[in-house]
Amino acid sequence: MADIKLNNEEEQKRQSTMEWAKEKYNEQYEAWMPWIEDVFLKYFTKDNRTSYVARDQLDKTKVTGVQQVDKLQDGANDLAASQIGQGGILQPVGDLGSEGMKLVDPRGKDRGKGGEGNKGPNVPIVSSLGL
Repeated sequence: MADIKLNNEEEQKRQSTMEWAKEKYNEQYEAWMPWIEDVFLKYFTKDNRTSYVARDQLDKTKVTGVQQVDKLQDGANDLAASQIGQGGILQPVGDLGSEGMKLVDPRGKDRGKGGEGNKGPNVPIVSSLGL
């Protein structure tokens, strides 16, 4: 009987440790993932969040099955999305939209508290100037 009780206590301790580990993992994921996404978009694409979402949504608008028309539409979509991306004429508008998207991102629970913006514990902020 004592062995069964001991096993239950060990199981509860192990389970609470797993729950703690899952909670800490989720906290770190929520703190770092938006920053990782921004860095990836900045260095590996010519998009910011706004142009990435615009490009993705415009890709869903293909209505014909004709290859030539789809290719023309892809070119127009890329042109439109690139204008709000890095180096585009409307980049400041795209950057402003990206900042707004970061504020409403459900993962950013700490945002807006005390003027700290997009900071979790020791999470660096990547500004639109690349600093």
